[in-house]
Amino acid sequence: MLVLLPPSEGKAAGGSGAPLEPRSLSLPGLAEARAGVLDELVELCAADELKAREVLGLSEGLRGEVAKNAELRSAAARSAGEIYTGVLYDALGLADLAPAARALAEESLLVFSGLWGAVRISDRIPSYRCSMGVKLPGCGALGAYWREPMAQVLPAVAGEGLVLDLRSAAYASAWKPKGEVAGRTATVRVLHSQMVDGVEKRSVVSHFNKATKGRLVRDLLLAGAAPASPAELVGALRDLGYVVEAEAPAKPGRAWALDVVVTQIHH
Repeated sequence: MLVLLPPSEGKAAGGSGAPLEPRSLSLPGLAEARAGVLDELVELCAADELKAREVLGLSEGLRGEVAKNAELRSAAARSAGEIYTGVLYDALGLADLAPAARALAEESLLVFSGLWGAVRISDRIPSYRCSMGVKLPGCGALGAYWREPMAQVLPAVAGEGLVLDLRSAAYASAWKPKGEVAGRTATVRVLHSQMVDGVEKRSVVSHFNKATKGRLVRDLLLAGAAPASPAELVGALRDLGYVVEAEAPAKPGRAWALDVVVTQIHH
């Protein structure tokens, strides 16, 4: 099972560890593309704070993020699982997973990133700010920039099992599973169901969507679940108590779309 996750906008501070060692990161086939973004981001943020803020879409209050990016090569690094914070990662709770679940997380989780392309949660990275929606003057729009390197590297990483795609649209643009890999890929939408005047109404709630996805992955990891296909994933989630609606795609080579229906919103 390979689980594709979005990163978080906010990041934890880098702490006091040794700085980034680019050659140590997983998916070495992305190394050249990573270097291209890193070089341009560091140079932009070191040279012109105002321009950098404009390119990165940062307000005056986030000017510290520009200074942080300028120091990426020398900044302290720690595991990506500690760097990424926010609603999904709070619900996922990597820090207190049992050893077997943690080992499964390190093997199966892949976090997409505008700067790194994609990293494992055990990869050591510094805190940074650069979303997939950014358009750098040299590299261009990062979603498009990453497509070719990802297309070369990701099919092998996906192996022969299930691909559970929980990315948001901006990050999904960097790699779209195709052909045989797409046929064993499942995307998840979280729907909030509530009764209004005796009629069921369903809606998508962003914060709640992220929290549910985090909990869903945590539950799969704790259960040691290893679904090999979207159909097996549906069964595994139902065994864990989730209400899942799924329909096999009409044509081969298409991803499955799963709806997880919940009636209570947890924060």
